[in-house]
Amino acid sequence: MAADKVSHDTLEDVQTEKEGVVLDTLDAGGHHGRSVHERQVLSKKQTISAYFTIAAAAFGLISDGYQNSVMTMANVVFKDLYPTAYTSDVSTRVSNSLLVGAIIGQIIVGIICDRIGRKFALIGTTLFIVVGAILGTAAHGANGSVQGLFWFLTFARGITGIGVGGEYPASSTSASEAANEKMIANRGPVFIMVTNFVLSFGGPLAVSIFLIVLSAAGEDHLPTVWRVCFGIGIILPLTVFYFRLKMLSSVLYKKGAIKHRVPYRLVIKRYWHALIGTCGAWFLYDFVTFPNGVFSGTIISSVIHDNSIRRTAEWQLLLGTLALPGVFVGAFLCNRFGRRNTMMLGFSGYLIFGLIIGCAYDRITNIIPLFVIFYGFMQSFGNMGPGDMLGLVSAESYATAVRGTCYGLSAAVGKTGAAIGTQAFTPIQNNLGKKWTFIIAAICGVTGIIITYFFVPDMTGVDLADEDRKFMAYLAENGWEGDVGEDLASEASSIDDAELEKQQPIQ
Repeated sequence: MAADKVSHDTLEDVQTEKEGVVLDTLDAGGHHGRSVHERQVLSKKQTISAYFTIAAAAFGLISDGYQNSVMTMANVVFKDLYPTAYTSDVSTRVSNSLLVGAIIGQIIVGIICDRIGRKFALIGTTLFIVVGAILGTAAHGANGSVQGLFWFLTFARGITGIGVGGEYPASSTSASEAANEKMIANRGPVFIMVTNFVLSFGGPLAVSIFLIVLSAAGEDHLPTVWRVCFGIGIILPLTVFYFRLKMLSSVLYKKGAIKHRVPYRLVIKRYWHALIGTCGAWFLYDFVTFPNGVFSGTIISSVIHDNSIRRTAEWQLLLGTLALPGVFVGAFLCNRFGRRNTMMLGFSGYLIFGLIIGCAYDRITNIIPLFVIFYGFMQSFGNMGPGDMLGLVSAESYATAVRGTCYGLSAAVGKTGAAIGTQAFTPIQNNLGKKWTFIIAAICGVTGIIITYFFVPDMTGVDLADEDRKFMAYLAENGWEGDVGEDLASEASSIDDAELEKQQPIQ
């Protein structure tokens, strides 16, 4: 199928085909080169690919959640192993390296998603995570240098971060488009369960694995513990690598991709309002949630006072588990209450619980279970609101042609907030006191409600193909002319003769 020129005559071609897509290719003479049966085989592959794309996004993002959380207990271990060398500056640098890599990955991979394709981007992010995890597991300093070890880890975590960051636009855009094809009425809940749920589940998973490894190796072998935990991060992304090699592009991308001469000026003119909403809200969310996640282990360790790594991990596991119910509540509310309203409700949890913990910090930390429960509720509200909704609204607010780019930009601004929050976290604690980390969370909650109300569009129940049609009409009205749609010849050729022969009906 040749790419279409944008015109009013071709705008109707930009639509979702609910029961699969019939893909024709042309032979050298310009005639349709595939039989009806061959087209049926390709349509069947497209249908299967949509479900595998959704599943692969879930399993891929589990590795992201794991990589985001593996440093939580690693920070506690490093502080125990190297109490003088692992200063707050070193801890922040190692933790922030993942974020810096993620920002790079989100922007670059977001563009690659749109300009080259979702599949290429997904394969690339998997490889970056695997390579970074291998380097992190094998990290050593020259001549046994401890500072060399931490610089090596900084580099390795940065490489991992490029893959982790790239997963956000690559997996999320693919999952949203596939869900739009097969389950449009439940696109929101399905998207949440294969994105934010698995990302959030990565926290308890990382701590659970840490506890298992710690029990097996013992507290006298902490270097083995942290290396094994890092090494398990190599396995998780490899579980989906084969399926990503076999996946096909979504119908929306095949019809709506713009790979050359992308009119970015017109894109900004149309979507500046939504970009302020998704970028601003994501910045505030990550500014609060990421440092509170990465350093929650050290916060709990300081509260329990007995320096037990195991006990710290057990309380950390409870904290991570308490944050999970919010994901399910957000998935339940996103259609019934609307994306924007659910997001504002989640930000209000930062306001309520941030103020409660912050204002009563000295008293509430004397009751460890109550402190952990309230801390968990604050994180659960974050998951229910911006945690669930930000990826969803960022995937729904933009046309397919620029979805990866705009999603990646929004997520990158969010990770910038995470990096700033992580950098500022220790100085805030040291200069203002630990309670101010929670009071600032409450301030971010109020700001998040305001930005969400005025700038975040609500696409609840809207077919993504509708925005594609409006976007193409907008480009045509503004005089833009270019090629729209993906060249499907290479996609069609992926069906080999053996597969066609295997599925030929018996004569």
